[in-house]
Amino acid sequence: MASPLVLVGLGNPGPEYALTRHNVGFWALDRISEAHRIPIRTPRHHSLMGAGSIGGQRVVLAKPQTYMNLSGKAVRALLRAEGLGPESLIVLHDDMDIFLGRVKFNTTGGDGGHNGIRSIIEALGSREFRRLRIGLGRPPVAMGDRSDWLLSPFEASELEAVEESVTLAAERAVALVREEARGGA
Repeated sequence: MASPLVLVGLGNPGPEYALTRHNVGFWALDRISEAHRIPIRTPRHHSLMGAGSIGGQRVVLAKPQTYMNLSGKAVRALLRAEGLGPESLIVLHDDMDIFLGRVKFNTTGGDGGHNGIRSIIEALGSREFRRLRIGLGRPPVAMGDRSDWLLSPFEASELEAVEESVTLAAERAVALVREEARGGA
């Protein structure tokens, strides 16, 4: 049987972070979990995990519980346990360099100032993994510290756009999985 794909949503664990901007990777993974009935609740490899199938392709869904800046620890442990390399990884995460409501796909690259991605690159020793970047846009100039903004909830006026982008990111991740199942990736 083919090796699984590992879909990792980035965020921070705990109810105090659940609705924050930095957790849209968790939100997108939750959409996939719900749509494909793959519960994410097994604690393993510094993550909450679930395993199942999408379009005939085995998948592992994981939400690191290490906090954003240490996401690489969880991703490395998970890939090692599954005997997989970075080519099996798809990461869903927030990105301030993309307008709110947009999603971009990359197959490689740097961390773009994202501490979770930096941690994964350092832990894996590779930049060669797929990413679905969910746009947040830039914080207001008056906001000052960007980490305060990232850890704040969305404004009511932003909710429709972020819901659309989270849904789009989940759909694109599923499309990548289905493509892999057909042997196209």
